[in-house]
Amino acid sequence: MAEEKVKKNFKELVEMSVSGLTIDPFTSMPIVILKDKDQKYSLPIWIGLIEASAIATELEKIKLSRPMTHDLIKNMLEQVSITVDRVVVDELSDNTFYAKVFLKQNGKEWMLDSRPSDAIALSLRTKASIFVEKEVINKSKKIDLSKEPQQKQSWTDILDNLSPEDFGKYKM
Repeated sequence: MAEEKVKKNFKELVEMSVSGLTIDPFTSMPIVILKDKDQKYSLPIWIGLIEASAIATELEKIKLSRPMTHDLIKNMLEQVSITVDRVVVDELSDNTFYAKVFLKQNGKEWMLDSRPSDAIALSLRTKASIFVEKEVINKSKKIDLSKEPQQKQSWTDILDNLSPEDFGKYKM
């Protein structure tokens, strides 16, 4: 496990929350949409289907018979009294977003490198805050989300209708 002592200095963080999930009409890839509480900033992050499923199951409060990966991580952290303090989307480079997960235990804090989709899925399960570096928001492509096609199906319907072929090389 790659862990670092927390020393990263962030310039300006914007607290955001998951506004929803949508599908890119051109690539058919899922997009998680983060928005700040004032609806001033919006950040679309393209993610994989499996990661979208992990986020959607938590957003839709779908109870599965067995724990998914992010549920397992949450349960493991709880067993050793570690809390997820916050997640930060802190970089955008070559069209790839980067994030950090901040963990706390007995006054100690650790910072772990993460994909934003995994950090978001974990934050939803642990009720940890999500922050984004303002520079990342400024660097991201500005899109008008009101002009995107609206999601016609609920994520519950999409998840119910997935087939093993939808996961490509990741067979279930």
